[in-house]
Amino acid sequence: MILAAGYGTRLWPLTCDRAKPALPFMGRPLVGYVAEYLARYGCREIGVNLHHQAPSVRAALGTGSAFGVQLHYFDEPIILGTSGALDNARDFLATDTFIVVNGKLATNIDLSAALATHRRERALATLVLRHNVERGRYTIIRVRDGLYEGLGGFSQPETESAGTESDAPLMFTGIHIMQPRIFDYIPRGVFSDSITDVYPQALRAGERIAAHIAPGYWHELSTVHRYLDTSIELLHRAGRDVELGPGALIEAGADVHDAVLWENARVAAGARVRRAVLGAGVHVGRGETIADAVVVRAELVRGVERPAKGLAGSVRGENFVAPLA
Repeated sequence: MILAAGYGTRLWPLTCDRAKPALPFMGRPLVGYVAEYLARYGCREIGVNLHHQAPSVRAALGTGSAFGVQLHYFDEPIILGTSGALDNARDFLATDTFIVVNGKLATNIDLSAALATHRRERALATLVLRHNVERGRYTIIRVRDGLYEGLGGFSQPETESAGTESDAPLMFTGIHIMQPRIFDYIPRGVFSDSITDVYPQALRAGERIAAHIAPGYWHELSTVHRYLDTSIELLHRAGRDVELGPGALIEAGADVHDAVLWENARVAAGARVRRAVLGAGVHVGRGETIADAVVVRAELVRGVERPAKGLAGSVRGENFVAPLA
């Protein structure tokens, strides 16, 4: 099950015309990228929950055949939370062990190893964790003897120093493995959260919730900064620094590096683009410079109230430019 129903307000203005799961990422929609990751471990039937701008997700992903899977959509007229979403897909999930993945991840974590931990521990659920070496602002996960105990506070960037990776606090990756009896602890038809509502109840009932600590790279793309930084990192790993969507064009004589161009974006000769995302249909004209910014067509933001967590910006001609600095 890929959790993909969020509003994506921290990705605004990129989510002006589509939901977060439909954002282009490394040549496919973001949830398609996650589906391909799951397919590498034999997952072929995948549920996706939908709420915000659901038609954009269906249009981008289709049946899932392009990603080697069969997708099943579960609409949420009212957003239900991370375990409420599972309740809404109960009939689809309740027959066998299942994996739940946040729909905004880019990772190479080995799910086979996590499944082996889950089975060895005979756990109701297993949380896939990693060491927060970067000291990003994520909740600390408390673990004892290989089992999940609960939540700690937040990691403090730069104020704590981990001598080795193993000294760093543990954080949750957004990947769970669950047994169908988890539904004994999920309330019916209401908003609920796996970490804060369901797991505490299961622990009080004496259930085992395992902790699998995984190596590998991991990124979550919940903000525009993370979306761009992760895209650039993976592009560099592939030996390039520009991603071109369908119909996108960089004219000869344009200077473009570390950039993501969505469908039909265009950079004219003599323009300069650095560390930027150019949304669908954006045109950067001759002599213009776009650096450390995201750009969408101005028509998408006219008359639209910016979300509190969205990037501020200004209209420049036909474009809306939101600086990242």
